[in-house]
Amino acid sequence: MTVDALTDVAGLRVGHATLRGEGRLTGTTVVLAPQGGAVAAVDVRGGGPGTKETDALDPRNVVQKVEAIVLTGGSAYGLDAASGVMAWLEERGRGVPVGTDPSHVVPVVPAACVFDLGRGGNFRARPDASTGRAAVEAAAAGAPGARVPEGCVGAGTGAVAGGMKGGIGTASTVLDSGVTVAALVVVNAVGSVADPETGVLYGELFQGRVEYPEALVHEAARRRLAEAAAKNTAPGLNTTLAVVATDAELSKAQAQKVAGTAHDGIARAVRPVHLLNDGDTVFALATGVRPLDAGGPLALNDILAAGADLVTRAIVRAVHAAESVDGPGGTWPSYEELYGTR
Repeated sequence: MTVDALTDVAGLRVGHATLRGEGRLTGTTVVLAPQGGAVAAVDVRGGGPGTKETDALDPRNVVQKVEAIVLTGGSAYGLDAASGVMAWLEERGRGVPVGTDPSHVVPVVPAACVFDLGRGGNFRARPDASTGRAAVEAAAAGAPGARVPEGCVGAGTGAVAGGMKGGIGTASTVLDSGVTVAALVVVNAVGSVADPETGVLYGELFQGRVEYPEALVHEAARRRLAEAAAKNTAPGLNTTLAVVATDAELSKAQAQKVAGTAHDGIARAVRPVHLLNDGDTVFALATGVRPLDAGGPLALNDILAAGADLVTRAIVRAVHAAESVDGPGGTWPSYEELYGTR
């Protein structure tokens, strides 16, 4: 049984730590790999990324597998959440061995952040090492194949997408080959996720199942967005983050290709994308349970195509799951508030 989430890739777990109230509107999400780690890669295309340990994922470098990926709010400050995840992994002897003592390990924990500073009202309210530990503990406590909460949770708590409330979404599929591919996305974009002329989500146009809002509903939504924008003073500094995962056996170079192609999924659902004030970053994970056809050099193509499609679908799900925020840090109506459930 699948749950249409990143956890459909056997062995992967997802945990959120959400910080709300008392000036906070932020959080951290951790993707925890199976014991022993997963092959990992990254592709960064935004002009203002905030990342940690991404150089270790270069196929030319020595690290082959990672134990966890951290997605976090708090801009560059929030990258401190990875320290809490590292400490948790070290306590369990999970990481790169660096000596004969099995407890001597260095966990490599790549991380990327979104800008959400001040959206809860307090600019200094941001994730730290304790937030990262809470998120990885939540991931570890989850059952295999558990459903993943979506919307305004974890790293998506303070996310905003083109003036609307953003959040976290996830999706998965099983290919004809039996390989599972899945995606999890934090939607926090400078660009819009909805066509300004119709109100339809760009991602739904791509998926080919569209119900156009009534003209009066769309005009009311446009007025509401304009009113909210006039009240907000926070800068338009954003980022969309994604993790695309598969149970296929991939090299680091193949995983990097998956991460790169998955950016197409963002481009289908967010316009414009990859701007200088975005930090758009996609990670890829491969658990290596299912071998690819060694005699078919194009066997990776189905995974590449699915990864991009799932990123688009996860963005749509994130926007539908998001809830409106009207607080001391700003006002961001949700898509569902503006257009209703359709």
